[in-house]
Amino acid sequence: MDRFVSKWAPGTSYGPILSQTDLYLLGTELELNPILKGEVQNFPLQFHLVTGFSTNTQPNGDNSVVGKDEPATLPRVSQVIVISRFSPWCTIIKRDTGVTIGDLCSAIYKDYIEHDITDVEFGSLNARGQEQLKRTAAVNFNHLQQPSGTWGGYYTPQQPGPDRLRRLDWLRERVYFEGVSRDDNYARSRLGFRAPNIFIMELTS
Repeated sequence: MDRFVSKWAPGTSYGPILSQTDLYLLGTELELNPILKGEVQNFPLQFHLVTGFSTNTQPNGDNSVVGKDEPATLPRVSQVIVISRFSPWCTIIKRDTGVTIGDLCSAIYKDYIEHDITDVEFGSLNARGQEQLKRTAAVNFNHLQQPSGTWGGYYTPQQPGPDRLRRLDWLRERVYFEGVSRDDNYARSRLGFRAPNIFIMELTS
């Protein structure tokens, strides 16, 4: 009897891997992995941007992330762009063998926890916003002093100093990753163009 293989099965032998140029020339629409859309009710993706802790506890007690090696999209692509309604930055995830769910989550985590807010970015906030940002940074710093898991062990950030302001702090209380979605109108308003591999990061508190 033939064994059924999911179209989202991990591996590098399932269909083409499209480059950014391929997407533009072919006009290919991408199907987003249902895990990233929050449509897998039994094992919802759980991802906390402060700690990088992300796990789906399976019935057998395995706490590895379900689907972390699955492709983020079909057809698979070598580059995914993620933006958010709650921050001014753009995270670009690249992998020649096709971007996976694990690639996407670890890249977002690294981008927001590794990069500092610049003086110009901080200065764009009003006095109230600056004070809220500083308070959030202090809370997140204290949180990071406590032992916690990190995304798949892929990345362990350098501990921030108490006066360090990171991109993560800009998000304030919206640090729970719910998934990604497509919104071409928003992508065009932010970046000046739309593309099938641009996704919006959905965050909640």
